[in-house]
Amino acid sequence: GWEYNRAIIYKHEDFEALIQRLEMNGFFVEVMRKVPFEGFISSSLTLTADTLLSGLTEMQVEALLTAYRYGYYKLPRRTDIQTISAKEHRSRTTYQEHLKKAENKIIEALIPYITMFKLNTSEQRRKMELA
Repeated sequence: GWEYNRAIIYKHEDFEALIQRLEMNGFFVEVMRKVPFEGFISSSLTLTADTLLSGLTEMQVEALLTAYRYGYYKLPRRTDIQTISAKEHRSRTTYQEHLKKAENKIIEALIPYITMFKLNTSEQRRKMELA
């Protein structure tokens, strides 16, 4: 199989080190494009559904959809895990495990984007203060 990845790397040496580590671990790496970046990182990254959701199991997706349908993510919450699992005739612990694993996977997928957004936003604010 194959996959495409996008990397933002600030130093050429770091890029070379990454390629070497991947190849030492048995990966074949083909660089399709390498361009200098001119602009703001947070506005140039696209977040796809595949990036967020591809690691979820079918049960985890179903747990998220069910929780949303019952109002679990509304503020204030309209239900709790015990109520949802009872209505869906599922074990509370199993349902909770699927839901929490799904939430954790989504957050882990989002963290790089949130980090880049935060760093870029701080940098933009500093530039505005200096001007």
